[in-house]
Amino acid sequence: MKKRILWIALSLAVVAGGLLFWRYREKHRGSEITYKSSPVENRRISAKVTASGTLSAIVTVQVGTQVSGRVSKLFADFNSQVKKGELVAKIDPQIFEATVQQAQANYLSAQAGVVTAEASALNADKQFARTKALHDQNLASQADLDTAEAAVATSHAAIDAAKAAVAQAVASLHQAQVNLSYTNIVSPIDGVVISRSVDVGQTVAASLSAPVLFTIAQDLTKMQVDTNIAEGDVGRLQVGMKTFFTVDSFPGRRFVGKIRNAATTVQNVVTYDAVIDVDNDDLRLRPGMTANVTVVYAERPKTLAVSNTALRFRPPPSLAGSAASADETHKRPHSGSKDVASDAPEPRTIWVVRGAAPQPVLIHVGLTDGTVTEVVDGDLHEGDQVVTDATTPDAPATTGTGGGGPGGGSPALRRMF
Repeated sequence: MKKRILWIALSLAVVAGGLLFWRYREKHRGSEITYKSSPVENRRISAKVTASGTLSAIVTVQVGTQVSGRVSKLFADFNSQVKKGELVAKIDPQIFEATVQQAQANYLSAQAGVVTAEASALNADKQFARTKALHDQNLASQADLDTAEAAVATSHAAIDAAKAAVAQAVASLHQAQVNLSYTNIVSPIDGVVISRSVDVGQTVAASLSAPVLFTIAQDLTKMQVDTNIAEGDVGRLQVGMKTFFTVDSFPGRRFVGKIRNAATTVQNVVTYDAVIDVDNDDLRLRPGMTANVTVVYAERPKTLAVSNTALRFRPPPSLAGSAASADETHKRPHSGSKDVASDAPEPRTIWVVRGAAPQPVLIHVGLTDGTVTEVVDGDLHEGDQVVTDATTPDAPATTGTGGGGPGGGSPALRRMF
């Protein structure tokens, strides 16, 4: 009986000891923090501006019609090589030919009117001469002489009116002939047809604006990319700056060009149209392709760089006092520190693994490529391990770039950056 009681007492003691150990472990577990870090490296940094745009020929002409009518013939199609002045389409000319014939008839009628007016004027001149001779012999009254003189003036005025009618008929005939010539649609430049908007038998109306029949690119060996650059990035671009772009049709291949111009465009927000010239000698690039443009506006061949995740890291409350102390130390001038220009950016605090706990280090940063950032100055050296994330034993590991949203466990175990 005594042995049984002893075993029960020992069992209770073991259970009590385990319970106390578990409570002690849980009480002190929250203070244990695991840090993730990445090394500081000397590497190349390229600062870039990215945008998307559309490829087009440098010179593109839209060929339209100035007269309305039915398209009777087409002499060019997609990808047709055309020369300046070459016939590419024909509008049915029957109505315009009839108008020309009518204008020619009006012109002949106006010419006949001139002849009639001249004959009437000649008769009036002779009648005035006879009346004047009779008046000189007192055989005709003064009223008869005045009537004959007025008839002379009227007949000569009729000649001028007839000649004006001839000029008007000539103008109408010329207009009819010009409209007839517009039924021949010709290419204004040497180039390639990249778009055709009509078919044979289609009626086009030119009453309000000239309908576009063809789009002709002058030279597809010289092309350009029109891109919309954000207002915050356009200040970094300069005319003549080298750039490259890719197209989905040729993955993995880079096409090189140069920025030619920048123009302001306002569409709810301010953007800038950066035009990039590119050689297309092999004719691989085609109008309308979407180009993914990258402009490298600054580079550092080899510089000290720190991960952007480390710049975004925020320490847990237990290290907040060290961060405040580091800020105060930075504000106090001391000998041996580097002078920073007055227009330099605000200092950034990063955390470096040194000893038992991470230590705050104040740095100034420069260029960034979106992944890493240049370190301009600060107590940082190649190989130093900078903290990018921190987790507790109960919290899942994080990468420092996502996760840890609301509702993902106790607030004391959320991501700390």
